[in-house]
Amino acid sequence: MPKPKVNEELCIGCGTCEALCPKTFKVENGKSKVIAESCEDCDCSEVVSSCPVNAISLES
Repeated sequence: MPKPKVNEELCIGCGTCEALCPKTFKVENGKSKVIAESCEDCDCSEVVSSCPVNAISLES
């Protein structure tokens, strides 16, 4: 299962990822953090495509 990753240099802390996938992402100190190893209850590919600055990717 692909693992989500946040590029903190690109992240603007908008919270879109947390809104779509709160069990996997959390915004802290203005940057998104991955708090779970996988996207169990949501669609991480939707989160990747919804990020306005392309800061989220999936790694194998």
